[in-house]
Amino acid sequence: MSIMLYSILAMLFGFALLVWGADRFVLGASALARNLGISPLIIGLTIVGFGTSAPELLVSAIAAWEGNPAMGIGNVLGSNITNIGLILGLTALIAPMTVHSVTLKREFPVLLLIMMLALLLMLDGELGQLDGGILLAGTVLLMAWMVRLGLNDRNGDPMTSEFAEEIPAQFPTGKAVMWLVLGGITLLLSSRMLVWGAINIAEWFGVSDLIIGLTIIAIGTSLPELAASIVSALKGEHDIAIGNVLGSNMFNLLAVLAMPGLIQPSSPPADVLLRDFPVMFGLTIVLLAMSYGWRGAGHINRIEGSILLCAYLGYLGWLYHDSVTV
Repeated sequence: MSIMLYSILAMLFGFALLVWGADRFVLGASALARNLGISPLIIGLTIVGFGTSAPELLVSAIAAWEGNPAMGIGNVLGSNITNIGLILGLTALIAPMTVHSVTLKREFPVLLLIMMLALLLMLDGELGQLDGGILLAGTVLLMAWMVRLGLNDRNGDPMTSEFAEEIPAQFPTGKAVMWLVLGGITLLLSSRMLVWGAINIAEWFGVSDLIIGLTIIAIGTSLPELAASIVSALKGEHDIAIGNVLGSNMFNLLAVLAMPGLIQPSSPPADVLLRDFPVMFGLTIVLLAMSYGWRGAGHINRIEGSILLCAYLGYLGWLYHDSVTV
């Protein structure tokens, strides 16, 4: 019983440190980039987007290294589903959102293409090193595309001013480097604690690594996005609230999903393609229909937020049903 208690405590402390470490890491990286003269939009699209996916990346890498690649794969898909259903659903209930950003409307089709790429790479029933390499190359191309968007922003995308308000304008470089390093170390240690606890809990209850990755770990690693989206929405920075989720989901499917393939090639469980991918695609298309704004600004009101949240709860019920009937 003592190992179970230690495992639960490791997960709880791991989650708390993960949120704090991700916040410090993004703060340090953003402040350092701004001191180097990089524009707020580029910082927001690349450093902030990648930084909020850092927990998923480290957790998936460590899970694969420990011989549990299914947990890493589940973390990716579960985090993407959680980001849309739980995080944007809750955020819209608290503060209905309006989407003005042209950049976000460009990101939606790219996200759909990235999902198609990830699906095609896994249709053969394998996630190998070649697949991981392709996904990693896709990460580099995505970063380059986002930098280009930032450099070509001559019309003043609303996200530019929102990011400018969020990124510290006067922050000593030495302090920025300190938070960047300390945040990175904290992320690494907390990810190790989280994976150790999750593996023990999965073994104790006889639950698959995939289910643990899709649920507990996915929710925990998505906590930075939850905090960022709610705070941004309450400040009226609706484009950032949605942009954080879109950016995180793209990085998850490229950089994070590459980790299990590169570190521990495996055959993903059949449920990944039959259940989790369709749910992720469905929620993404629903979000696109809600927020795109075909004739002007898009809106996600409280009713639509409730729909997203109910869909997420329904998905959790599906997972529970599958776990108890195996």
